[in-house]
Amino acid sequence: MAIKNKKVFRRNRIKMRVRKHIYGTAERPRLTVFRSNKQIYAQIINDDENKTLVAASSRENGIEDKKVNKIEQAKLVGALIAEKAKNAGIESVVFDRNGYLYHGRIKSLAEAAREGGLKF
Repeated sequence: MAIKNKKVFRRNRIKMRVRKHIYGTAERPRLTVFRSNKQIYAQIINDDENKTLVAASSRENGIEDKKVNKIEQAKLVGALIAEKAKNAGIESVVFDRNGYLYHGRIKSLAEAAREGGLKF
């Protein structure tokens, strides 16, 4: 069997391996990140109820209007998700990098969320 896209296949294997251990609860929901070629998305999820509590993305008006590079864009999304989480009463989360390596946009989003007050 030939694998169509090895990069996606590899990421999905890592994602499933990590997801076995990371689980979001009501006290400590899961902060998951998805990055496409142009955008970056972050969600805070309660896996007990299968509900998204808070979401932020680079497509929102405050971020999309600014002409910055993708790493700066990820920092803005990290700060926004932290602000929305504070408003929702969430202060500590479990970080799920979703199979991506922890550098570049993923790292800058996580660091901005930490600076915004999220604990993980």
